[in-house]
Amino acid sequence: MFESLTEKLESIFKKLKGRGLLKEEDVDAALKEVRLALLEADVNFKVVKDFIQHVRERAVGKEVLESLSPAQQVIKIVYEELCTLLGTTNTRIQLAPNPPTVIMMIGLHGSGKTTTSAKLARFFKKEGRRPMLVAADLKRPAAIDQLATLGKQIDIPVFSSKDVKDSVALCDDALKRSRLDGRDVVILDTAGRLHIDEELMNELKQIKARVNPREILLVADAMTGQDAVNMAKSFNEKIGIDGIILTKMDGDARGGAALSIRHVTEKPIKFIGIGEKIDMLEPFHPDRIVRRILGMGDVLTLIEQAQETFDQKEAEKLRERILEESFTFDDLKDQLKKLRSMGSLENLMSMIPGMNRAMKDIKVDDKEFIKVEAIISSMTREEKRNHNILNGSRRKRIAMGSGTTVTDVNRLIKQFLEMKKMMKMFKGKKGFRLPKMPF
Repeated sequence: MFESLTEKLESIFKKLKGRGLLKEEDVDAALKEVRLALLEADVNFKVVKDFIQHVRERAVGKEVLESLSPAQQVIKIVYEELCTLLGTTNTRIQLAPNPPTVIMMIGLHGSGKTTTSAKLARFFKKEGRRPMLVAADLKRPAAIDQLATLGKQIDIPVFSSKDVKDSVALCDDALKRSRLDGRDVVILDTAGRLHIDEELMNELKQIKARVNPREILLVADAMTGQDAVNMAKSFNEKIGIDGIILTKMDGDARGGAALSIRHVTEKPIKFIGIGEKIDMLEPFHPDRIVRRILGMGDVLTLIEQAQETFDQKEAEKLRERILEESFTFDDLKDQLKKLRSMGSLENLMSMIPGMNRAMKDIKVDDKEFIKVEAIISSMTREEKRNHNILNGSRRKRIAMGSGTTVTDVNRLIKQFLEMKKMMKMFKGKKGFRLPKMPF
């Protein structure tokens, strides 16, 4: 996410800091490079033009150029203007004063609308709500089955009907059912198309008129860049949207859609999809995203994800194991599973300040996690508890059982021993206290 843009901006600002005192022409030269970096990131041309103009107006002022650290002032201005471009603050979904809150999901085929509907339902369930999903995409039978499968996975009811052939009537029936069942959030997964056409728009307008949704959320594929921006503009003009969910942000290294779509539609981005898993939906915080873009990390989101993943009691048990020097391969496997559930390692590292630079030439492969888990799973209970008994023949058997090589097994054992050595070293430091939670 924003990988190429982050690298370019970090390089530009590094040169700017190296100049010490700045002149107007220095700022202009830097902004020319910023402009090019944004265009290469597939940001809308008009958005780039307005952005650069706003930054320049503030950056060439006397109070900036004559300050003690003008480069830092310019970076601060770029940060603030990017936040403004993305919407300044997180915009939450507005809940109806009288339940249920009806949320209408719209978008084209392939944008991830059905999966995102389920992800959003899970988000509300975690907040203590009682959501219901509605399979209103009658044009694509697979969408109904897909939503039913996802609903079962997250234990949320899915309303569908094989008898009703009209999506407007189906949504109306679903709303009546939600009131009977005491559901306070109803998420309508409406039909999509490969492209915008009159039939689709008429169907969506009829659903909107019948159920009067509290919010209409457009699901847009970030990887389609400016096509996503143009599509959002069309939906907003013809249907009227209240917010946007950008999907596949984990696969979009440029990020142009995110930086353009809010400015063009004047509608907030409310969530971003950062992976295929059902829990990989994040509320969109402009300031946090900008910190990632500028290579400053996103510690707040990392902490929130860690708090969701790591249980307090389990963390206490882990503390005791480390203090007693009884940390085993089973403990390592358990922690790796929790880490994997937080998302891709590359995405997690992008949230740590400075980690992008440190890991620039190192490729992070999430498949290594799978290999490690396979090796540990091939060990006997005694081997997991006592690494000292892992002789040559045992290592060969573990490698064969896990589909890896003896070299892989040796590497893992070496890393495990180094980890234990480091834990022992920290434990021995005067006044050392382990935190109650991992973060």
